[in-house]
Amino acid sequence: MDAPLSPASPATLPTVAVVGLGTMGTGIAEVLARAGREVIGIDVNEAAAAQAVAALEASTARAVRRERLTEDERRDVLARFRTFTDLQAAADADLVIEVAPESYEIKQQIFRELDTVVRPETILATGTNALSVTRLAADSARPERVLGLHFFNPAPAMKLVEVVSSVLTAPTAVAAVTDLAVELGKEPVAVGDRPGFVADGLLFGYLNQAAAMYEAKYASREDIDAAMKLGCGLPMGPLALLDLIGIDTARTVLEAMYAESRDRLHAPAPVLKQLSEAGLTGRKSGRGFYTYTEPGSSEVVRDALTPLTGEVVADTRTIRSVGVAGSGTMASGIAEVFAKAGYDVVLAARSEEKAEKAKSRIGKSLSRSVDKGRMTAEAAAQTLDRITAAGSYDAFSDVDLALEAVAEDLEIKQQLFATFDKVCKPGAVLATTTSSLPVVACARATSRPQDVIGMHFFNPAPAMKLVEVVRTVLTGDDVHATVREVCAKIGKHPVDCGDRAGFIVNALLFPYLNNAIKMVQEHYATLDDIDAAMKLGGGYPMGPFELLDVVGLDVSLAIEKVLHREFRDPGLAPAPLLEHLVAAGCLGRKTGRGFREYARR
Repeated sequence: MDAPLSPASPATLPTVAVVGLGTMGTGIAEVLARAGREVIGIDVNEAAAAQAVAALEASTARAVRRERLTEDERRDVLARFRTFTDLQAAADADLVIEVAPESYEIKQQIFRELDTVVRPETILATGTNALSVTRLAADSARPERVLGLHFFNPAPAMKLVEVVSSVLTAPTAVAAVTDLAVELGKEPVAVGDRPGFVADGLLFGYLNQAAAMYEAKYASREDIDAAMKLGCGLPMGPLALLDLIGIDTARTVLEAMYAESRDRLHAPAPVLKQLSEAGLTGRKSGRGFYTYTEPGSSEVVRDALTPLTGEVVADTRTIRSVGVAGSGTMASGIAEVFAKAGYDVVLAARSEEKAEKAKSRIGKSLSRSVDKGRMTAEAAAQTLDRITAAGSYDAFSDVDLALEAVAEDLEIKQQLFATFDKVCKPGAVLATTTSSLPVVACARATSRPQDVIGMHFFNPAPAMKLVEVVRTVLTGDDVHATVREVCAKIGKHPVDCGDRAGFIVNALLFPYLNNAIKMVQEHYATLDDIDAAMKLGGGYPMGPFELLDVVGLDVSLAIEKVLHREFRDPGLAPAPLLEHLVAAGCLGRKTGRGFREYARR
């Protein structure tokens, strides 16, 4: 992606030195040069400096081909970038950005040398995302001019820049680099000095939990990655992202975070150490969690852990008709999905009126699909005709699959499964859509626990592709195989997981949301800055507070409590701020107020 050009005569920090011309340093140099700055690139390795020049030549040539730069502008950009192997070249810089390896010794040596080279007013910025800016500043001759300037990779494309102040940083220095970030076309976010800052502080805890989940053999790497992409709309799964970042880099960041927080969620999963020490650091080495065609490649190749496709694991049961219990949005959405796929559906609720209302909701949904050209009016009518509304679960007497989507209350679900046990024919598959309750507790309410399984759909069910398939220790192989086959027939992507709190998605998503709340609670960053950081720096479709208000703070708190009760990790305890808001009735968009206020409809 090409960075926008700023005016040719920049007012803020016109000459910038970049120390360290690896991928990140080269990207930052390109952003600066294309925004009209004189850029002094410094690297002790002549080959790295030459490679940085070649990279800038190549990227600006692409920009000319795409008519985003003229040839004259390209020549000007290239002329503004000069490379050197000695820090003395930074003598005339208004700002120095250090992007050396994540080592205090290396960075401190660079800062000590720069103290003897640069002018007294020159600002010194570190690009670290794991080390203490305060510690680096304290070793400097003028700590008030030292701060953090954390770009994200790839720097030309990523909009976020975290501006990191220590207790020693002068406000004038912060103001100058903030203005620079804006002039570069970036979105600056002001943060305090702690490992990981905002974006990486939230991201790496989540990545660590995913690595631990994989290490525990709870789910396969493919299923963990697919679950987070399809369930949360993330651009990459966590294990693939760890391979891209570098497993050694992730371990370094987590070690720094854990040293500060002592939160077990930040203690690096042992698998990260094992892979790092074996040299399996991800894409750059050709192998990490996945195997790649060659070092530096993004192309994944089959290895010993790659699942076989089309393998028949067990006999399956025939599913022609489906019973859906419930009358809410999830129940009607699931009924619509099955009816669209050609199944006969019985939609049953506690009263005929509730069931008819749910069927009416499906009719409106199908009409919207017709209006948008996604299906014909005839297909919509046929789909609706396949759905029978019923006011009693006795109507499930002949269904092949009975699936409940009622309130997230274990007692209610157990009573419903006892009813399924009485009314459903022998051999029917009995499924729960619970997102947080133990599936086995539902199974034990029946005389046929081998027939019970979890099918966790995501809202809205017609749009969301993911289904978490949750086996208990009692679930039959044929039931598991049947449900996976059914998922394929209704156009959903099944991921396998065991019967423990949160399954895959919620177990990884909600600790991340809880940590975001803790950041606000501790006055470390604002709601807006955290949401911006995760959207711009992490590629998330929604910021954590936007998402919390959509999900509902009461729902979020209930899931946090279940996770904390199951795993008994102090780091999973719900943030007090979340509990206070729920107690005050501020539940998110549905009440008009959560972390933010919303206009009443």
